[in-house]
Amino acid sequence: MASVLVVEDDRFVRSALIRHLTDASHVVRSVGTALEALREVSHFRFDLVILDLALPDLDGSKALKMIRGITDVPVIIATARDDETEIVRLLNDGADDYLTKPFSVEHLSARIAAVLRRSRAGGTGAVPPPVLRVGGLAIDPLRRQAALDGVALDLTRREFDLLAFLAGRPGVVTRKELLARVWQQPYGDDQTIDVHLSWLRRKLGESAAAPRYLRTLRGVGVKLESPL
Repeated sequence: MASVLVVEDDRFVRSALIRHLTDASHVVRSVGTALEALREVSHFRFDLVILDLALPDLDGSKALKMIRGITDVPVIIATARDDETEIVRLLNDGADDYLTKPFSVEHLSARIAAVLRRSRAGGTGAVPPPVLRVGGLAIDPLRRQAALDGVALDLTRREFDLLAFLAGRPGVVTRKELLARVWQQPYGDDQTIDVHLSWLRRKLGESAAAPRYLRTLRGVGVKLESPL
């Protein structure tokens, strides 16, 4: 069971989401505007936010940035937009996942379960590993901070999780393992991994054509290693 905030201005879609989430034993609150959403996350603690982009008072992408300024609650974007550039921007701005409308309730349930598993895994009380170092990279899992040559990296939550996992796993990591361990999904679209690797490379000052730390082995997986 989780506490979920649904931000959706279409009353029919909102009612369907509320009904499905309630049937799944979640506690649900719902609003129809970005302003109401910001007020809710400011006053209540949620386990998850499902955020529509086409809101009447403020575009959902701007609302996402404002929510991120208040809380690190996991956010799933629910949108009819399927433009890759915008999806990449949303992920980089702090979205934890996205669903393209129309979607089935089974698909929504699977995404919710995956996001909640990732979110709750960080609070299990397990002893965190020491600071991980790869070349000039320093990754601190406890503080969730990373630096390159002494300069702090501005990483999204997913980018940090991806970097920390690769740093803690010497050798090549398969895409299937990344989906299972970082995204907590048994299967998925490789595009999701490619998007995050691309943005992570930019922040590390490299590219796929001229890698320094992140090396992709075609058909095998990804490896994080010290520059030569």
